[in-house]
Amino acid sequence: MTEKTPHFNTIIVGSGPAGLGAAFHLAVSGGHSVLIVEKKQVSSGGLRNDCKQNYTYPVGFPTALWDEREATELLIEVAGILKPEYQSRTNIARYVTRAARLGAKLLEIRQAHVGTDKAVDLIHGLIERLRRMDVTVALQTEAIGIDHDNHRLWVNHAPGAYEYNNLILAPGRGGFAWLQNCMSGLGIDYVDNVVDVGIRVETRERNYPIVRDYYDPKILFPNGVRTFCTNSRAAYVVRERYQTYYSVNGHSFSSAHEPNGLVNFAMLKTIGLTDPVAAGQQFGRILGEMAMNLAGGKPMMQRVGDFRLGKRSKRETFNEDLYDFAPTLASATPGDISLAVPGKILRDIWRALKMLDTIVPGVLHPSTILYYPEIKTYANRPAFIDEYFRVKNDLYMIGDGAGTSRGITAAWASGIRAAKGILAERKV
Repeated sequence: MTEKTPHFNTIIVGSGPAGLGAAFHLAVSGGHSVLIVEKKQVSSGGLRNDCKQNYTYPVGFPTALWDEREATELLIEVAGILKPEYQSRTNIARYVTRAARLGAKLLEIRQAHVGTDKAVDLIHGLIERLRRMDVTVALQTEAIGIDHDNHRLWVNHAPGAYEYNNLILAPGRGGFAWLQNCMSGLGIDYVDNVVDVGIRVETRERNYPIVRDYYDPKILFPNGVRTFCTNSRAAYVVRERYQTYYSVNGHSFSSAHEPNGLVNFAMLKTIGLTDPVAAGQQFGRILGEMAMNLAGGKPMMQRVGDFRLGKRSKRETFNEDLYDFAPTLASATPGDISLAVPGKILRDIWRALKMLDTIVPGVLHPSTILYYPEIKTYANRPAFIDEYFRVKNDLYMIGDGAGTSRGITAAWASGIRAAKGILAERKV
């Protein structure tokens, strides 16, 4: 006798913030069986890496999909689960004024920070809370196929498949290629024409003192350039694998960790591609691969002092004279980023950096390091058929990988919205 395939009211693929947001909202409603399928042993993405949380619209919320009223309401629910300890923000009036004079804007937002060293404990705690609410969690279980006509999800080991009434796909940024394959296989149209390209800046904290008053300052500059993901106190630069290339990123430990006196942040430019080049993922991959070719398969780094002089950085550039700190991503290859970054993108980023050096004097000290590439490819936006991020009957796509969010709290909110859609259908 063949064993019956396990059945759930809702299956969620991915245990990042979007998937967790949907699971918590469904679990609280009661009377609804939920399964989370996660291919890793511990959820990855923003919750795992540093875990910065922004609680002010529009940070993280694509304005084409969200309005301030709804986002603000859902952020209250997000905070109720994550219970953030907000960072203080003081003495920033002078920075706001300086930015405004230059045509830039310093956003004032509520922020919380967990830290890379405490992120795993947070994730384990959230998963255990869901299990106590009767949510089934299948870790190290990879979704390998979808038969939506028969409402069946195939996985890589026993029981081999699960049946569902509703399916939520929330793979995160790292799962964009998988999500694209799903959309192609299911005949779902999507838009993939936006990519963020930029550099990561690393300097002494004394050269960027704004972080003493504002943990993650968000500054918007002309021509689509912005600061992103600032790390300080115990901060370091890392590399992340993106299929055929490495992108850099920044992490920081919690306040309990010994400070290292460094700060890092990204300067990103948003690129909107048009016909005939409309694939943001492909454009980002091409740029990333070019950087790898020029830097021996590693990210590239250059001192600001060398960049200003129009010469490449070399190993001997990173000495103890004017350049008075060692790069935290020591494996990066010294070089000339101007050979790798498209000219239009680099001009806009450099102009924004010079503006930033006027807002926060000192950030362009000759010792400051510019790492490249930092590429964010997370805008696989499907053609949604309703406000709940439904793409077909009983099928939803949410989170950064589906273009419904750009960050932890907005991704969580997108999971809540999808859950609301499922519950609304149940009441009909």
